[in-house]
This record gives sequence, C-alpha cells and structure tokens, in this order.
Amino acid sequence: MKFKLETEFQDTEIGKIPKEWKIEKLRHIVKYVKGKKPSVLFNERLSEEFVPYLTAEYMRGLDRPKWCNPKLEGSIIRVSRDDIIMIWDGSYSGHVFTGFDGVLASTMVKITPIAELDKKFLYYYLLSNFEKFRSTTVGTGIPHVNKKVFEEFPIPVPPLHEQARIAEILSIVDRAIEVVDAGVARLEGLKKALMRELLTGRIRVREENGKLVFYRETEFQETEIGKIPKEWKIVKLGAISNFARRGKTPKYGNSNLLVIKTAHNYPDGIKFEEAPRASEEFLAKLPRELYLKPGDILINSTGTGSVGRVGYFEGYHTPCTVDGHITIFRTNQNLAIPKYVFYYLSSPYGQSALLSKASGSTHQVELYVNEILDLALPLPSLEEQQRIVEFFSMIDQANELYRKEKTMLDRLKRGLMDLLLTGRVRVVE
Repeated sequence: MKFKLETEFQDTEIGKIPKEWKIEKLRHIVKYVKGKKPSVLFNERLSEEFVPYLTAEYMRGLDRPKWCNPKLEGSIIRVSRDDIIMIWDGSYSGHVFTGFDGVLASTMVKITPIAELDKKFLYYYLLSNFEKFRSTTVGTGIPHVNKKVFEEFPIPVPPLHEQARIAEILSIVDRAIEVVDAGVARLEGLKKALMRELLTGRIRVREENGKLVFYRETEFQETEIGKIPKEWKIVKLGAISNFARRGKTPKYGNSNLLVIKTAHNYPDGIKFEEAPRASEEFLAKLPRELYLKPGDILINSTGTGSVGRVGYFEGYHTPCTVDGHITIFRTNQNLAIPKYVFYYLSSPYGQSALLSKASGSTHQVELYVNEILDLALPLPSLEEQQRIVEFFSMIDQANELYRKEKTMLDRLKRGLMDLLLTGRVRVVE
C-alpha cells in the first residue's frame, strides 16, 4: 500500500473530505441493540461453554469477569470479537471497544453496520469521536449517550475498499500496541514472582566478579512473618524511620507547588502531569518537612479502593507535596535503603500487611501513621538490600522502555486516525 496527500475536497458539515467520499448519518448505516443482564451469573467459569458478562469495569481492566451460561438464557445479546461495543450508560458513556467475546451488559450497545461499511473502519471512526458522545450525555442521575446525537451523528464514508485499507493500517498499530502490552504483562509477572522469592530470602543474591548471582537459601529462622534467612532481621517500620506524617489538605491555585493526591500515586510512577497546584497562601504556610524529598515513600492512607497503595518519589523539576490522604514515610538510610522498603511495601506481602492494618467502614477506610510504623518487614544487610534493589530496578527500567514505546505508538495511532479518517492522506494500492 502507498499513501498520497489529497488535494481535491468538498465542504461538508464535518469539514473538508475527499470529493468521492459521502456523508451519512449513523441511523442510516447502522443498527444498535442494548444488552440484557442474564438471569444467572457465576463468579467462576464452571464450563467451557460459559462466556464473560461484558461490563464497563471488566472491559476497562478494572474488574474480574462474571460468567454466563448462554444455553440457560433466551434473550441475552451475544457479541463476538469483531463486533463493536459502546458503553451507553454510566461514567464511561461513549467509550468504544472491539475484540471481546461474551454477553453484553445492560449498560452497553452492540453496533452493527447495515450498509456497505467496514466494521473496523466504523470502530476506528467512533473511537476517534468518543469525546463527542461522552460530552453530550444526558440524564440527571446516571448519564447515558444522547440517542438523538448518536443517530444523527455524521460519518464520512469512503469507498469500501479504502475503508478496509484504512482499518488495516490502524490495526497494524494496534497489534504493535498489543505486543508492547504483552511484554509489560510478562515483566510484571516475572517481577511479582521474584518478589515472593527475593523479599523473603528464599532466593538470595550476591555479587561475584561484578555480576549478580542468585542462589537458593537453605537455612532459615522462624519469625512473626514467616521463615527468613538466619542472618536477616525483622524490624518495625518505626525502627527504620526518620519521618512519617500525613500531608495537609490544600487550597488549590497557581503556585509552582504540585499536590500529589491518591489518584496520582502508583508503584509504577507518580502521575505528576495530572496533579493540581496549590495556592500561594497554602505554599507560604506549608512546613518545610512536608516538601517531598527524593527517596520518600508515599502511602495512600484514606478512602476506598486504593488504601495501602504506595509510590516512590525519585524527584521532580518543581516542588511537590501530598494532600491529607497520603502519608510520607522517610527511611533512615543508615539502616535501610528507601527503595528496598518501597519494593517490599509494594509487593504482595507488603500490600497484604498494610491492608491488615487498615480500619474503618466500607465507605471510609483509614490507615493511621502509628499502624504503618507498627508494620514488620524482613531486613537483610544493606549490601543485599542494594543488590535486590538493583535487580528490580532493571525490570522497572525495561518496563519504562515498553511504556515509552507504547506512548509513541499511541501518538502514532492518533496522528494516523486524524489523517486517514478525514481523507487528508489517502491509502492507495
């Protein structure tokens, strides 16, 4: 396939498009049907015949699937991997998906072409315009896609063969993104498995001739958190802490001080670009010890869903602090390497221990500073802590390369969609 710049356009309600393209309303070229909740759902897949119940949370990777037995249901809406799904009701109304097989939730619609329209081309065009559906939702309670906006939505229709070529180009980028996502998943799985071994001392690491060498431990001691190597210690976080304190609830404004909130705090990196700025008044009154320092461990301490989640502050080009829902923990670096403590707290063991310290109701969970300081962790020598940190840092660096590659692919995809779906660049044989 080759590309060419288009030079001959026609003016339409959606802007300039190639002369031989048409404009159609969605109601003329697609049909759509809303999903239905099955009468019986299962928490586990009890048979090969069972299929996932496709909810917004599941498709966005935020929840495990529930399962449905299609043979027991008469009026459910089945979808296959080439079907187009749009979230119709709820916070994520307007988002579009394909590539799923299962039973459609009642908050979704299945969209099917009824004219000469390539499914993948239609999917990519809806995907590129989801913000228009999301921004025009209606409803005083649960928002939903505006039916009139959807049905009257104009879409450019190239010749069918050109639709297929455009879809093929964009699918190539999507397949590259899937490869990157699979690489991240494999590295994360490896990291999680090795955390279970290295952070409990079942596998040890030493340096020989400038290389990290791994070996299996055979001599253990019994402790309150299980077996650890004989020469390791069990310490409370309070014993290796220089500082532990909650942040302050800020006033927001236009100062140069970023305020990290729980929604920005993740083990794989703090989302600085999403953090708001504090007011000049708040900045002037903030104690110096609440300015973040490289090596600080940030622990989400209130709310639901993210309590116990930890992040690591490497430093940033502008001053940062945290709000009142996050605890800042600073390690005495003569006793423990900050990143070793971070890796332990972000491991399955550390997360389980932090959550066991939390208290409160289903509506408001709290992780108090004194409970954090009472948490016990295994502590090898500073030299072995450093080796463990070096190993996990190598995995993190590899994942960061994957993430940068995915960012570039996402930008490429958005750029191609803008050019190809408007006809400014044409795909020819």
